[in-house]
Order: sequence, then C-alpha cells, then structure tokens
Amino acid sequence: MLEQNNGKKPKKYAGILAHPTSFPSPYGIGDLGPGAYQFIDFLAASGLNLWQVLPLGHTGFGDSPYQPFSAFAGQPLIIDIDYLRKKKLLLDEDFSAMPDWDPEKIDYGTLIEFKTGLLKKAYERFIDADYADDMSGDEDLMAKFDAFVKNTSWLADYSLFMAGKDAHEGMPWYMWDDSLKKPTARQKTAWKKKLADGIGYYNFLQFLFTEQWQALKTYANDLGISIVGDTPIFLAWDSADVWSNQELFLLDSKGYPIEVAGVPPDYFSATGQLWGNPLYNWKKHTETGYAWWIERIKYQLTVTDFLRIDHFRGFDRYWAVPYGEETAINGEWKPAPGLNFFTQLEANLGYHLPIIAEDLGEIDDSVIELRDKFGLPGMKILQFAFENPNENDFLPHNYTPNCVCYTGTHDNDTTLGWYTQAYEASKDKLRRYYSTDASDICWVMIRACFSSVANMAIVPMQDVLKLDSWARMNTPGVGEGNWAWRFKASDLGKQLSDRLLETSKLYGRYTPIPEKKDSEEK
Repeated sequence: MLEQNNGKKPKKYAGILAHPTSFPSPYGIGDLGPGAYQFIDFLAASGLNLWQVLPLGHTGFGDSPYQPFSAFAGQPLIIDIDYLRKKKLLLDEDFSAMPDWDPEKIDYGTLIEFKTGLLKKAYERFIDADYADDMSGDEDLMAKFDAFVKNTSWLADYSLFMAGKDAHEGMPWYMWDDSLKKPTARQKTAWKKKLADGIGYYNFLQFLFTEQWQALKTYANDLGISIVGDTPIFLAWDSADVWSNQELFLLDSKGYPIEVAGVPPDYFSATGQLWGNPLYNWKKHTETGYAWWIERIKYQLTVTDFLRIDHFRGFDRYWAVPYGEETAINGEWKPAPGLNFFTQLEANLGYHLPIIAEDLGEIDDSVIELRDKFGLPGMKILQFAFENPNENDFLPHNYTPNCVCYTGTHDNDTTLGWYTQAYEASKDKLRRYYSTDASDICWVMIRACFSSVANMAIVPMQDVLKLDSWARMNTPGVGEGNWAWRFKASDLGKQLSDRLLETSKLYGRYTPIPEKKDSEEK
C-alpha cells in the first residue's frame, strides 16, 4: 500500500507530472527559482497533493534525465540563478550577452554554454578572498558548504569524475589516462590535488542544488504536497557510479561492458531496444548486502517522498545483450535477485517501501508476484486502455486501488495529440466508454483518471493545458528534440486551478492547505 515516510496518508492522492526544466524562468530553462514556487502554489490552490518529477540527475549527452552522470548528483542546469544574484555571486554585468530565449522550448546547446559560464563565474566569486571578506559574503553559506562537502558520502567520487572529464576534454572515463581510468588510492590522491579547482567547482554546484531543492521540497511538504521522484534502474556507462564502482558492473579489464541492457523484440519493435547500459554484477551486489543500492534508495528518499523505479521488471529478470551487437535481438533473459534485494531494502529502511513499480511493457507472472509481494503499486495508462479495442487491464473497471493512474506519461504523446491520431476504433470505444463526444478530450481523460479507484491519479501538465503533440516531452527511440518543453507563468491561472480544485473535490482527492501553527507563522 502507498504510504509516506511520515506515516500520514490522505485517502486519495492526485497531482501533476511536470519536470522542473519545464517551469517558467527568464534564463532559458525551468529551474528551482520563482517559477517552481509558483507551480507549488498552483498545486496547493488546486487542492492537489502530489507533484511527480522525472529524474533530477546531472544529464549528459542527449539531455536525457534517464542517462545521468550520477545516480546521486543533481542537475546543475536547474540551479536558481536569481539566488546567485541575491547572494551577489552574479552581477548584472554577467548577463549582458544573455540570449533571447524561447519561453516554450529549451535550446540545450546555447543554454549549456551560457549557464555553465554563469555558474563558473559564481564559483570564482565564491572562493575569492575579497568576497569572503566583503559584507556581501555570506559566512553562513560558506559554513553550510563546508559541512555539505564533509558529510556527503557520494560527492568526492562524483566531483573527481566530473573534473576528470573536463581534464580529458569530455571523453568518457574508459578512454582516460590509465592512472585515472582505474586509479589506485595513491593515484586518486594525486589526481585530487591536480584537479582541486575543478573538484571544488562541482562540489559547489551540488551544494547549490541540494540547498535549493531541499528548500523547495520543504515548501511543498508544508503545503501538504508530496513529491514523487524517479530512479532509472540502469546507469549510463559514462557515469561516476560505474567509474568508481567498476566491480559492481559486468565490465572487462579495460572497463568495457561484457553485456548491455535492453529489451527483446516485441509488438512495437522487431529488433527490440538496445539501451547500451552496463549490467549489474548482481553476485557482487549480493555479497555486499546491496550496500550501494541501499545507499542510493535511501538518498533518493531524502530528495523525494515517493520513488518510481523505471523498468521494474529488471529486478526479476533482465535482457542481457552481448556488447557490440547492433540490435537487441541476440540477447537472453537472466535472473536478478529481486526478492532478496527488496527484502533487505525494506528491512534496512525500517518501513514499507514508498516505491512505485514501472510495470509497463511485457510483464510476466513472476514480475507481478515480486511487485505484489511488497505491496508496490503498478502503473495504469489510460491511453493504453483504448489503444487496445479488447478487454484489457488498463481499463478503469479492472483497477485495484493499489495502483497509479495516468492519462499518459512523459513517454506518451499528449492526450490531445494521441486522440487526434488514434484509430477510429479506439476513439469510438473511448466515446462509448465515457458517454462523451470527446470535444474536450483532455478533461474527459483527467476526470476519468481522478474518478478511478486508483490511490494515486497523476496527469502530465501538457494534458492540464490541453496541448497538442508539439508539447510532447519524449519520443522513445528518437534521439533529438526531447526533454525541451516548457510552459509559461501565464498558463497557471485561477480559472485552471479552480477547475482542478472542483475535480479533486468531486472525486474525493481534495487536500486543503494545512493551517500553519503559531510557531510557523512569519
């Protein structure tokens, strides 16, 4: 059953799926600044109690949050620039060449160059002695930074990894100098001294991200809003975690994968999907009591309140493809220690796992047994209910309460785009199922989601705004044009929040804004 860490559980949850990159901001990408707080206020005014995000990690090539440089580190691109201006770490003169950004689409190429330049200037001022001595310097900020660096276990390897990439002009770690590719303790110490400035810069970025994210999370939680995070099961080959824990992955002596992740051929792809991620050395993980995994999940549950685990079936069995294959055809299913892993994870956490299992795709009985053994809710996608003209598990009359209902997810087309392009048989079934002419299809589906028996009901922001396919977040298998959609501040109007409020109340999902105690009043 769905529970929160604090044990407080409203009868029903309802919320919106929106990544911080999609928020309004004058700096080219959504961030953790005023636009994020405006969104939280919008959720609260709408009587909603959930905000689901995509992974929050430091993205690499392709800008996908599902291929980050670290399983722990946050995305520097969403650091709030206004905060740095307030702290006088950035000055007006630093923005003289700021591009004219598209408010509805991220241009990652231009953005990364510009924002990275700003962040480096902020770091240079932060470590400048004059800044520390000046009245504008913030001694409390510096003390918090020192404590963060000292007490964050994963930070040292991440920052050395990122500084190492910079020193090798962005090349992946398995192409680095041998002394850093798989360093001895002495070699690592030498590289830390050599790359001290770069390490300090990445420490600074993660400090800023953590400070800003935790402040935003506290703000949301105080308004009765829980955050649903997202954890990819597999990691990017070129990541700090694979580099610093090579024994935990199936790699050869040169750091290359022996086998890689993917999924076999199915109805959607005759050649399967070849993801290319290195696979886990589950034998080694078992010997360590899953220490790395437990640390990862524990940390993520300090960042969010619930956690969706992508490709849940990979904990039961995973599709292993020999490295070097051009497609996923020549793979085989191999067992993973799902039962033992989740048993130890739950025992280590000391409470019921607040995890959502992404159980979409080809799922067999053993995956369902694993999911249900730990009471983990699965996912139900309303679009899938009507793509199949026959009776199917995605139709709401087949739901059990312990599930999460979505109109669609980040991997689906928007509801309006989907319906426009759907087969007539699918449209006909939907219209008859809900006795509607589908003239307001997005809100037909939102009401269907909220009215289901699912304990959680979540809809993408694009559906709330009734947007067409141009606003789609991601198209699987397409390498460009993804993860770029943004909405404008003017989209979050009272008329829209009132409509959501009415819907959340109508279907028993309404959560009033908690009253502040006297000690909390400003």
